[in-house]
Amino acid sequence: MAQQLPLDELTGLIARIRGLLLTEEKVDRAVQLLSQAIKESLPGTVGAGVSLLDSRGRRLSSGFTDSVVERADAAQYATGQGPCLTAWASEKIVLVDEISADSRWPEWAAAVDGLPVRSVVSVPLLAGKASIGALKMYGAQPGAYDGDSGRILSLFAEPAATLLSHIQASDAPHRMTAGLQESLFTRDLVNRACGMLMERHGISHEEALDQLIREARSTNVPLARLSARMVAGATGMGG
Repeated sequence: MAQQLPLDELTGLIARIRGLLLTEEKVDRAVQLLSQAIKESLPGTVGAGVSLLDSRGRRLSSGFTDSVVERADAAQYATGQGPCLTAWASEKIVLVDEISADSRWPEWAAAVDGLPVRSVVSVPLLAGKASIGALKMYGAQPGAYDGDSGRILSLFAEPAATLLSHIQASDAPHRMTAGLQESLFTRDLVNRACGMLMERHGISHEEALDQLIREARSTNVPLARLSARMVAGATGMGG
């Protein structure tokens, strides 16, 4: 079970994140600093990262502390599934005790089988009502993280999301404004589409969400549009 970081040390790390709000760091530099602070927050972490995603779950920016994180993240973007994409889309903490024993993301699990990562914790980055990405930590051993780990990581999420949304908005205002507006609409449609898949196939919310994300990526159709088609009965997906 994960060991909790001493309160004074954790407070100092969070203060470092909040201190970034007073700087003019650009996105790439900011995510690198955030990733390093996150890695330091819990013992047993082999690497950490910050991923910013658009409304289709496509990478906008990514910062990582180690090459193993880059490779594990790249496998998520390539397969369209994984704990960080699920944390982003579901807006919930995702905990993986043992990757090889978790059946939620079979393609991603197979892709990272040769990497020295066994466990994961990921939390969404919520800026207002929009989910703009995810924070994640990878552990080299099974059971590196628990519920407390997710709560600790969540403490970083609010200041990190505020920082990154402001920096990214000023760095690329037209791109981000459109993306954030679409994501507000997407969340409701995706939840409704997931509910339909859950009822139709007797699957969990996470399984339904993964199915939607994979379909959106494979067809290059925005997640909101795909969900809207399904809700309106205009697609045979999962039928």
